[in-house]
Amino acid sequence: VQLVESGGGLVQAGGSLRLSCAASGSIFSINAMGAMGWYRQAAGKQRELVAAVTRGGTTNYADSVKGRFTVSRDKAKNTAYLQMNSLKAEDTAVYYCNADIESNNYWGQGTQVTVSS
Repeated sequence: VQLVESGGGLVQAGGSLRLSCAASGSIFSINAMGAMGWYRQAAGKQRELVAAVTRGGTTNYADSVKGRFTVSRDKAKNTAYLQMNSLKAEDTAVYYCNADIESNNYWGQGTQVTVSS
């Protein structure tokens, strides 16, 4: 099983980006996918949770992104999304996808998001 992220890049402050995380490989059941989440790690800082969505669709967000970021998932495509609006310079980081799949936990390779002020 692999998690492949896409959608990162360079954007000006106030702009938007949409990240995608697609799970691929030997996923035999639609019910195999558990919670999916997005983390980020800025230079010199610890990795932190940004947003997550459960199998049932319950979401939670870091206080710093509430009202600006939206996490969602498409069960049929085994894909999670992170819509990021009103981006700030402090959102600059490598963003990682994380997912629980069939009782195992997986990480994506990370995608760089850079917000210029």
